[in-house]
Amino acid sequence: MHIKGIVFDKDGTLIDYARTWVPINIRAAEHAAAGDADLARRLLDVGGHHPDDNVVAGGSLLAAGHTGEIAEAWIEAGAPHKHATLVDALDAIFTEGAAGSVAVTDLAALFRRLVDRGVAVGVATSDSAAGARATLKSVGLDGQTFFVAGYDSGHGGKPQPGMVNAFCRDNGLDASEVAVVGDNLHDIHMGRAAGCALAIGVLTGTASREELEAEADHVISGIDMLEALFDRLEAWPA
Repeated sequence: MHIKGIVFDKDGTLIDYARTWVPINIRAAEHAAAGDADLARRLLDVGGHHPDDNVVAGGSLLAAGHTGEIAEAWIEAGAPHKHATLVDALDAIFTEGAAGSVAVTDLAALFRRLVDRGVAVGVATSDSAAGARATLKSVGLDGQTFFVAGYDSGHGGKPQPGMVNAFCRDNGLDASEVAVVGDNLHDIHMGRAAGCALAIGVLTGTASREELEAEADHVISGIDMLEALFDRLEAWPA
């Protein structure tokens, strides 16, 4: 097995989910609730963010859904907004929140080492493309220099394979030469749907080891262990 491309999820994989997204989720719910504190708590709960302990459930709406899905669910739960208006407002909140992003490791150094090994890298996220690029810029990555796709990039959302397929087209790769790395089962299922060689789970996000081990090929503590896994699998490009 020789992996020539890696598609990374963003939040929970490149970005520490709890340290970055807990305050953003709270701000988003407060905006959607239009000042109603009880409704804001209810919206967080609907999204899978438990307001009492600020733990976000793996596979939940806020952990794995895109902005359109979040807005739809929150409106059904009582948020007094039109869907398009709330989507725009949430995307703005999520993009502005990128300034406080906390990377799980030195991402620029990791990506540089991977590229030096002959591995193409890309990011596929349920965030907007603009939010993704803002986040990557804030943690030292220039999102313009490699493939970046969000839910609004025209490739479909997770767990559909469209973002991986687009990455493969952009880099002249077959999915059998590509690994997907993510913290959520949506990422694992995306990789499976695309026919990727490897689907790798990481524990820096919202899903538990047990959830990931049930469906991923490998589960590692974080992407700082990815190179060691590739060494063990002898998976570097020939």
